Amino acid sequence: MKKFLKIFVSLLAGLAAVVVLVAGMIYWQSSDRLARKYTVQVKPAPALPVDAVALARGRHLAETRGCVECHGADYGGAKVVDDPGMGLLCGPNLTRGQGGLPSDYNDTDWERAIRHGVARDGRGLFLMPSADYARFTARDMSDLIAHLKSVPPVNRARVPLSVGPVARALLLAGKIKLAADEIDHKTVQASDVVPGVTVAYGHYLAASCTGCHGATLAGGKIDIGPPDWPPASNLTPHASGRLAKWSEADFVKTLRTLRRPDGSELNPAMPRVFSNLNDVEVRALWAYLQTLPALATGTR
Repeated sequence: MKKFLKIFVSLLAGLAAVVVLVAGMIYWQSSDRLARKYTVQVKPAPALPVDAVALARGRHLAETRGCVECHGADYGGAKVVDDPGMGLLCGPNLTRGQGGLPSDYNDTDWERAIRHGVARDGRGLFLMPSADYARFTARDMSDLIAHLKSVPPVNRARVPLSVGPVARALLLAGKIKLAADEIDHKTVQASDVVPGVTVAYGHYLAASCTGCHGATLAGGKIDIGPPDWPPASNLTPHASGRLAKWSEADFVKTLRTLRRPDGSELNPAMPRVFSNLNDVEVRALWAYLQTLPALATGTR
């Protein structure tokens, strides 16, 4: 019996050593990955007229493209994820208050962060969805930056990035990607699309959906969120998804009320800010989704 216990204890000790070794490798390699620097040539958005209309459009963009989801309604920073496996991830303070941006933060810095996903010091921004914003039109980028520069200062300390073990493993496995790696910085350029109820404008808007629903928009497991997040819905017209059975009116009502036609509520993982999209945006998005190839749910 004692011999068996000695063998068992030895096996446990060996297993523990392997776990510690693997965990150490994941931590070291992911830390190196997060510290990587990127050099990008930034072409700032042209200095377009800033008036009440431009500022209102910039605010609309911030409130419907995810800025307030991660940085808070006052842009002073907000908790995005607080999970033992994923870590404590907070959107930073974007204002000029204490804990926020430095006084010399300029339009080039804004452009680098939003369109390229790269911080002022060259680091790739973690969980910053710049792949969604890389093709923003010059008008949208200019108006968004103008709005962000106009918000009142908020004094709120920056919460240091704390990436959990699951998130680190997903990063190394390529499940969580830095936008700085996804974007071809040499060829990225602003889109040339006019707002309207068109497939082209819907395609432009759908960039904000790909982070969770995938590049094909066929839904499935969301790698960037906590493990308890449900699979993203299939937005293609495939029979395995809900949209194949919906009308445009159903789609509009669902985004507006955050409830499906059957009365069930959309999971909180679905950003509530999308309910603020205007009628032109929602209808354009619907028009584009109708043109997608019908793919089975989870086809990414």
